[in-house]
Amino acid sequence: QVQLVESGGGLVQPGGSLRLSCAASGFPFSSTWMYWVRQAPGKGLEWVSSISTAGLTTVYADTVKGRFTISRDNAKNTLYLQMNSLKPEDTALYYCARDKRTAFYSNTYFLGGKGTLVTVSS
Repeated sequence: QVQLVESGGGLVQPGGSLRLSCAASGFPFSSTWMYWVRQAPGKGLEWVSSISTAGLTTVYADTVKGRFTISRDNAKNTLYLQMNSLKPEDTALYYCARDKRTAFYSNTYFLGGKGTLVTVSS
């Protein structure tokens, strides 16, 4: 059974930092591209970042480039998102997602978790 369990969200002041984690199980994590996507209140899903199977390739949305860093630990089946210089517009429910294909980059993904809420406010 595929499981993606996000954690690490919370309330943070503008300019602050948070580190999100996603524990994965039930699929070949080390052979799967992974993603972070988010959904702000009242808005649709927004892709945030992608990472290749070995972590050698990372891609970011322009809105987070230079502030967020995606990484993974294949030995621990865990995906991370380090978020720095947070802004109020980063407030959202953050989900990790797995590529629909194993060992390939399809840029299509499955969301499986409940997400973790990040609130940036003073």
